[in-house]
Parts: sequence; structure tokens; C-alpha cells
Amino acid sequence: MIERDFDIPFVADLALREKQIQQNYRPVIAVHKWFARRPGTLFRALLLSEFVKEPLRESFYRSNNLAGIRVADPFMGGGTPLLEANRLGCDVFGADINPVAYWIVREEIQYLDLDTYRKASDKLRARLEEKVGELYRTTCLECGLANASVKYFLWVKLLSCVKCGHAIDLFPGHLIAENRRHPKNVLVCSSCGELHECDDRQRPGSCRGCGAVLRIEGAAKRNRVSCPECQAINSYPNASQGPPKHRMFAIEYYCPRCKVRHSGRFFKKPDPDDLSRVERAESALKSLPPRFIPGDGIPAGDETDRLHRWGYTYYREMFNARQLLGLELSCRLVAREPSDRIRAALATNLSDLLRYQNMLCRYDTMALKSLDIFSVHGFPVGLVQCESNLLGILDRTAELSVGSGGWSNIIQKYARAKAYCERPFEIRHVGKEKVPVAIKAEWIGEHRGGQAGGNSRKVDLRCQDSVSIELADASLDGVFTDPPYFGNVQYAELMDFCYVWLRRLVNDAAFAERMSTRCPGELTGNANMNRGLVQFTDGLSTVFRKMARALKPGSPLVFTYHHNDLEAYYPIAIAILDARLVCTASLPSPAEMGASIHINRTGSSIVDTVFICRSTGRMPRTSLATSAEAVARLVGQDLEHLRAGGVKPTRGDVRCLIHGHLIRLAVWGLRTNWPNSVPTADRLTKVARRIGEICTVGEVQGHMEAGRSPAPAMPLALGGRQRADNEQAAI
Repeated sequence: MIERDFDIPFVADLALREKQIQQNYRPVIAVHKWFARRPGTLFRALLLSEFVKEPLRESFYRSNNLAGIRVADPFMGGGTPLLEANRLGCDVFGADINPVAYWIVREEIQYLDLDTYRKASDKLRARLEEKVGELYRTTCLECGLANASVKYFLWVKLLSCVKCGHAIDLFPGHLIAENRRHPKNVLVCSSCGELHECDDRQRPGSCRGCGAVLRIEGAAKRNRVSCPECQAINSYPNASQGPPKHRMFAIEYYCPRCKVRHSGRFFKKPDPDDLSRVERAESALKSLPPRFIPGDGIPAGDETDRLHRWGYTYYREMFNARQLLGLELSCRLVAREPSDRIRAALATNLSDLLRYQNMLCRYDTMALKSLDIFSVHGFPVGLVQCESNLLGILDRTAELSVGSGGWSNIIQKYARAKAYCERPFEIRHVGKEKVPVAIKAEWIGEHRGGQAGGNSRKVDLRCQDSVSIELADASLDGVFTDPPYFGNVQYAELMDFCYVWLRRLVNDAAFAERMSTRCPGELTGNANMNRGLVQFTDGLSTVFRKMARALKPGSPLVFTYHHNDLEAYYPIAIAILDARLVCTASLPSPAEMGASIHINRTGSSIVDTVFICRSTGRMPRTSLATSAEAVARLVGQDLEHLRAGGVKPTRGDVRCLIHGHLIRLAVWGLRTNWPNSVPTADRLTKVARRIGEICTVGEVQGHMEAGRSPAPAMPLALGGRQRADNEQAAI
């Protein structure tokens, strides 16, 4: 059982490493972007701890077969729990209200003939090269090669002066590249636009072209900019001017002829030929009647309102002419693919490509690469945008893509993802070495090798609101899920950006019948749709009750959760209690990458609490804390195990672990006389009151900071859940 056999330090080490470069540990996630994916190693460990009797450190790196076990995930999202269960041989049931989530998981699990896919994708890219390849070329400044490949075009937003009409560059700064992955700092002159390299950012010198003093800081600050012609102060964004206009001011390119002797990257100011290519793209787009470019308007929303403030009204306005031309032609080629399976794969590729092929991508001046539109799980409208090469650049000697954001990158990642489904592996760390360990008898899919009969397992995926799902009583051996986190990212608002294109390519009525992925039944807080804590609670409770009825007696409902606010945990306590379950354990595990742009320096936690819930069983009385000091001791134990796994817990992590224990204890205290028929607001109050009777978060933090409740020494094996006192409390 998980409560006894889950090895916190072992899993923490694996999960922490995986989240740093998740595609290296679980390549399957590269099928398509999804948000906040939990570590596959975590869910593999949970499944093995529950269903395999031998120690986790032994079973983890060998092949396992859990045939006959049925597992469900009612909030499948990107599919991590289902993929891990399916790989282990389980029959799986999964549902998600978001059609793009459903599509992604289907693509991840469904078999693909890789040889056929590679031929089709190579043909698509070759045809695009014929049609638009020249639009992604430039002349090398070093050797004069006329067809060097552009990696990235850099554009600055323009604002028309409200007084004189002059087009103002909205430069927040003039630094293009830092001297970390390039020998020198690269700056653009604010007067003439020439590019310059310098060693010292504090003393960048003067422009060799016009003599102006080079500056790091830009004129656009705090949504204000002074017009260089009339000195009038202008505010931005200004939706009355329509969608933003842009000016290309720099190019990063790749010259294979010069690369062997050139140090660093290749940068240049656009020359007349570069600018004429933009005009040719605009002319070609005008002469091409659109068949796939979406005409959908951008609806109001918590995230999309930011786009409206910048003057964007239609999704197509988020792309420039060259991008729209390349995407329209790509869609036409995908639509002509005769194989349904290959067409679905290429349509998925195009949908994933969109996040790099738009005018909200930014250029990372340190890493020197494009940051895709979803890098901060929102719609960040920057002032300097990055346009990637649509085709991608292949280094023929290494058979690798140069740069990011093009077809070659997406194709390579997708092919590797599907190869992993046939030949999964784990990474074993031996000292500083990462050693891939092939898990030969495991695979992801419905039928091994795509052949019906023989080696197979059941896969039931539905694009459906889990509130409406009906499963047979006692038909599940486990529910493993990563549910919505109340005030989380507005996934539907973001995924509509892809969906408005994807639905035009997909011959699946159940998938494409909706005009938007948005749905009133989504379990997220959303001010625009008037969705609050009560609705979130009611929806989560309904799903938990349905899953509890479908579970065999004593089988686990396992889910991950973390949130900065304790109030956001109240709904999960109510959902557990309404389902007549008890939380038998709350275990810590790394869940996010601390360096992620949307987390870094925010004070948010990277650690989830894994809640284990059952209808019957026993649990150690020592876990039933009744005071702040006792809770602090339990949290201290969790921190000890995390540190043993290489995690360096932050204050945010500690806070979320406290939240997890308080919710578990509140559920225990309220289990016997829980009034699930009273109004939801009253039940929320009841949970809050019960937690207050135990202690406050501040009181626990006070004990921990004062060092009054150090964790007692205990074995780290089996997650530290062994106790000298084995007295058990019955559920």
C-alpha cells in the first residue's frame, strides 16, 4: 500500500530531477504542450507502491505488468497518471472537459507507425521549403552567403503618437543578447538601429554609425513613452489604435559555412532584401484565399481581456503575414494527407507549432532563444517579439535542429515521443552520470505495435465533463489524478488559441463540434464567468462521489494538490468527506520546476501534497496531530525526507505542506457526523472552523521557526512511515 511502501526520498530525488528537463525523462509529453504536468516518476511510484509488493527501489527499474487492474483519472489534462498506468499494463479510463486535453492524451496513447510518419513529415517540410523557404533566408555578413538561414526575426512594437502621429518604437531596453552564451553583449542603437557588441554594459560606448551614445535602457517604461518627434507623452496599450504594429529591427541567423570558425551567434540589422521578403510575404498572403486561417473573434475572459486591452480582436491578428502564410500552407498540406492517423499526427504538430509561430513570442536575451506564448501560462504581451523560422533549421552533420520553434523541432520531438511509447525507459543516476535503463516489457498504447489481439489493454478516453460520468459501482481498483487547483491557469482560454486552428483540421465531430474549449462546468475560479469557490467545491464533490462509488472497497483515490491559500484547500476536504472517504496519508513530492518562468521568485511552492483517500483501512495514531506543535513535527518529518531526496524546501513549500496536513486532520475530525446535505457555504465554514480548532498555519510556522519541534530521528526507508508505535486507528 502507498501509505506503507511509498519511499519519499527516492521519489523526491527522481521527481525533482525529472522536472528540471521533463522531456528527457518522459519524452511522451512532447506530443503537445499542456500545462503543469506532474512528474511521471511520481505516478509510477504511486502505482507501484499500491499494487506491487516488493520495495519501490527494486520494482521501479524493472518491467511490471499490472494486467487486470483498472485505473481512472477524471481530470486527465495532459494524461500523466493514465500514461503511467497504461504503461504498467492497467486498463484505463480518462475524461476531461477540455477537447484539446482529450485530443492530446489520445495522440499520446494511440499507436503511430513512425516510418510512415517520418516520410510524411519530411515531405510536408520539403513542400514548405519550396513554397516559402526563401522568406527565411538572409545574407551572411561574414562570408556573403546569400541563403543563410534565419533563426529568429526580432520585432519591436510601434505606437502612433496621439499628438503628431509619429510611429514610436516601444523599446523597454536595447540589449538584444547578454554576454553569457555569446562572447559579447549585443545592443541596438536607439538612434539609427545599428547593432553593436560591447564587453561592458555599464559603458557600452558610442554608435559607430551615427555617433549616438549607446544605451541599455529604453524609452518605454511603466506604460508610458515620450514621442521622439514632439515629446508628447503617450500611454500604452492603446486599444483604439487596433492590434499592435511591429517593426523588424534585428535578425539572428545561422551560416553553416562560417560556423566552424565563428565564435558565438550571428546577428545583423535587417538589410533591404530582408525587408522586401516581408513585403513579398504580405503580397502572397493577400493573393491566397484563406481556408484554414481562423476568423474567430477572441471572447472576453480573465486571460484574453489582456489581449483586448492591446487591441487584439481576432485570433488571426496575433500573427504576422509571413506566419499566416506559412501556417495556411501547412494546413493545406496536412489536410491533403490520405492517412487518417498520419493526418491527425501532423495536425497535432501544427497545433503545437502555433505556440512558437505568433507575435506574442519573446526573445530570451540570456538563453538566446524564443520563449513560446505559453511560457508563463498566460498571454504575455511584450514589447519586443520573436518570430521563429517556420521550417526550422537542420544541422545535417548532427541531424539536430538549430534554434527552436520550427517544423523540424516539432517533428523531431514528436517522433522521439512516439518512439518512447514503444520503448520506454527510466533514468538511473549513478554519481553524476545519467544512465538510461530500458524497461523492455512495458509500452504505452492499446495494442502493442498497433496490432489488435495479443498484447493489449483497454483504453477508454472521453471528452466529457466528469460531473456527468457514470461508472459501474466497484469497478475501479484506483483513481489517480491531478485535479484543478481552483484559482489555477485558465487552460481553456489559452487552449482556444490552438483549438481555433486544430478543429479545422480534425475529422472528429465529437472533438470539433464546439466553437471553443471553454465550458461553464470547468472547475476553475474565473471572474469573467462568475465561477467561485462554491461552484468549484460542488463540482469537485460530485466527481469525488462518483469516483468513490466506482472504487472497490478500500481502493485508493489518490490526488496531488498545492495552493498558496489555505482557503483553496477547503473544497478538497468537502469533496473527500462528501464521498465518505478518509485521508489516510498526505505525502510530499516535488511537482514543479522552481526555475519555471511562472514560478521563479514568486514565493510559490514547487511541492505537492499527495493525498491518499480510502473508504476502509487503518492509519497510525501518531499521524493524528491535535496541536500546532504536533503538526510542526509531522511537517518536519516531511522536510527531512525531502531533503534526503535532494530538495531544498522553501517557505512556500513549508506553507503548502502545513496546508496538506491541516486538511487531512480536518477530514479525520469531521468524518463521523459530516452534514453533506447542508449548503456548500456552510460546509466551507465548517471545515474552516475545524481547522481553527486544531491550530493556525502561523502557529505551526512559529513552532518550526523557533526550532521547538524538531523532527524525530526515524528510518527514511518506506517514506519514513515506519513507527516504533504501531498503534492504528480504524477508518
